[in-house]
Amino acid sequence: MVQELITDTKPEIIYPESDCQPMADNTKQFRWIVTIKENLEILFAEVVDVFVAGDFLWYPVVGNNKIRTAPDIMVVFGRPKGDRGSYKQWEEENIAPQVVFEILSPGNRLKEMNKKLLFYQQHGVEEYYIYDPDKIDFTGLIRVDDPASPGSDRLETIEKIDGWVSPRLNIRFQITENTLEIYRPDGRKFLTSIELERLREQEYQRAEQEKQRAEQEKQRAEQEKQRADRLAAILRERGIDPDKL
Repeated sequence: MVQELITDTKPEIIYPESDCQPMADNTKQFRWIVTIKENLEILFAEVVDVFVAGDFLWYPVVGNNKIRTAPDIMVVFGRPKGDRGSYKQWEEENIAPQVVFEILSPGNRLKEMNKKLLFYQQHGVEEYYIYDPDKIDFTGLIRVDDPASPGSDRLETIEKIDGWVSPRLNIRFQITENTLEIYRPDGRKFLTSIELERLREQEYQRAEQEKQRAEQEKQRAEQEKQRADRLAAILRERGIDPDKL
């Protein structure tokens, strides 16, 4: 009699790298996502253990591919830079993204945003920023201890958000009549890729002008030296020591 062997194997859990949702609903929302994400990458370019991503799936719980979300921008301190298909927290020393941004569009619904807030609340986000570029409405939440329940904490709205400096990112948020402005620790403003390119071009032109001025000064100095050498030679021909004049 042949005995059938029964193996206790579980099917491999697949963690999709896409939620099949568009990154943005319109050009304005997309521009803001890219601008914040790229400027944060520039800001932390020399810090090896800060990972920045945009529209990137985050799976906080091993074995469950249903618990997930894709923040518009997320920043993780304590994790190396590098390419990933998704952020599987258990493969990242169980470090949750500390800072997330959501850029709103007319398609965002209150139910959806409440769901995201609960997700970030439950899974350890320390700072959560929400910007509506159409309404120029900026909201920030920060994790604080709950005085009513010692030992627990929650995300709480930042009351004075205008001029607020992120504890983690050390960037400053300034609200104007027309837009949200974000400033680096050194005072430089977050710029779009076009603005950054224009700034680089201006800096290049200034550097070229300085180079040309330095070259002209060098040429003038060389001409003065040549004239002085010729005059000295003439004086010596006449028996005069130019060094004693």
